[in-house]
Amino acid sequence: MFRKIITISLAVAAGIAVHARELGPTSVLMPMPASVVMPSGKALSVSDAAIVRSTLPSDHRLLSVYGEIMTRHFGDGAGVDAYIGVDTTMTGSEHYRLEVDSVSLRLCGASEEALFRGLQTLDQLLWGDAVMTASGNVSPIIIDDAPAYPRRALMLDPARHFLPVDDVKRFIDVMASYKYNVLQLHLTDDEGWRVAIEGHPELTEGTDHYTASDIADLIDYAAQRYIEIVPEADIPGHTSAVLGVHPGLGCHIADSAALASAPGNGVMVCAANDSVYALYDDVIRSIASMFPSPYIHLGGDEAAIERNWALCADCRRMMSERGYTDAAQLMNDFFGRMLATVRSCGKKAILWCELDNIYMPAEKYLMEYPADVTLVTWRNGLTPKCIELAAAHGNPLLMAPGEHAYLDYPQMRGDLPEHNNWGMPVTTLRQAYAIEMPSAANVTGVMGTLWGEAINDINRAFYMAYPRAMALAEAGWTPESRRSWDSFRRRLPGALGRLMERGVSFRVPFESFDR
Repeated sequence: MFRKIITISLAVAAGIAVHARELGPTSVLMPMPASVVMPSGKALSVSDAAIVRSTLPSDHRLLSVYGEIMTRHFGDGAGVDAYIGVDTTMTGSEHYRLEVDSVSLRLCGASEEALFRGLQTLDQLLWGDAVMTASGNVSPIIIDDAPAYPRRALMLDPARHFLPVDDVKRFIDVMASYKYNVLQLHLTDDEGWRVAIEGHPELTEGTDHYTASDIADLIDYAAQRYIEIVPEADIPGHTSAVLGVHPGLGCHIADSAALASAPGNGVMVCAANDSVYALYDDVIRSIASMFPSPYIHLGGDEAAIERNWALCADCRRMMSERGYTDAAQLMNDFFGRMLATVRSCGKKAILWCELDNIYMPAEKYLMEYPADVTLVTWRNGLTPKCIELAAAHGNPLLMAPGEHAYLDYPQMRGDLPEHNNWGMPVTTLRQAYAIEMPSAANVTGVMGTLWGEAINDINRAFYMAYPRAMALAEAGWTPESRRSWDSFRRRLPGALGRLMERGVSFRVPFESFDR
């Protein structure tokens, strides 16, 4: 019964022979759990008559996941005596405890989500402990684990290059293995509008996009893996797609040359046009009805204000009426109306953190972000200031600093992307791992972003994401005291072997090892 697993295990053992000192239960754990104890004692033996007890219904999907793990590692019909159950006395929604001794395997979790996280650990444990697994045994171990931060996110950008539903599902499968629990979908940008909006078929006519049925399918698929999908519709900049359909929603600007020279194509929806707010009222309400996430991301980044609102007669009149001296002040009015719609839908907004300068020195927020808005720090060099301001103003903050978390950037000089590369800085694997996560209570987690200008399919998305997404997963899950670059590097070869077995594209980080 173990012929298949013996073949696979021997191949893996040979492939990572130079790292044999790491062959064992913890050798491929990604991210590293909060606490691991490996007691002495006899291993738990696999049998064809294993009994699984559980607090869950017999047809619960988590029991099917457990069965798939046993089959994958030990063959059809084989397994170990086990108990899998929710323990309501455990604190923290993702807290689980995995114990293996010579008698049984016991997995307890504070919730079904916690049990799912524990099953990912079990799968990795059996893969890494290849010799024991091949012999039909499970090493004794005690793992007590919970995340350091509640939100561990990755972002895909189907607005730039559309990603079919099945490809997104495949991405979800892989990220779930590393205990990510949020997928942000960047659905609108200059290059495309990728989500159907009720009452506005013109926005997606003739383009690849997700229907309401597609979104429901993705949400259900992600939910089964305890991943929340957060939608993003970017405003007031990054709006060429909507302005291509509704040109009257843009600013009336005489100096078209100035607009053409703005970053990107530089167009924005007009802050003084009531039709803009009417359309986005429909957009926000439609998106809110499709996505059960409590959050809607509205962008707010890279708005070419001086090229649009500052030159627009209608916006300037609005400034005069309000006594404004800086067109950026209109961001407060613009988002004031948009956020009111978000709140009326029972949602909270997320925005990219923008300051009064795109480089240091910067002193304050670009606009007056309300305290219920979650901000995402992203601009190179501005993260320390964003952390300071978010703490002072009470904004929840998600960490996605470009220096560490922009996974569309090359992984070493001369590496991909080979097109649409505007001179991107390099973000190495070690740099991704070196992200410093603040201990401040308002910091909710980490997000790796995969902007899609140069990512034209899911294989390229995987290549750019991994193994750097493993590094960020550890930053979001593992306590700081347990994080170690040397440990991560030793666990990496086996973990990459697992990706290879799953047919996942990744970049081999050869520069991270001695040559």
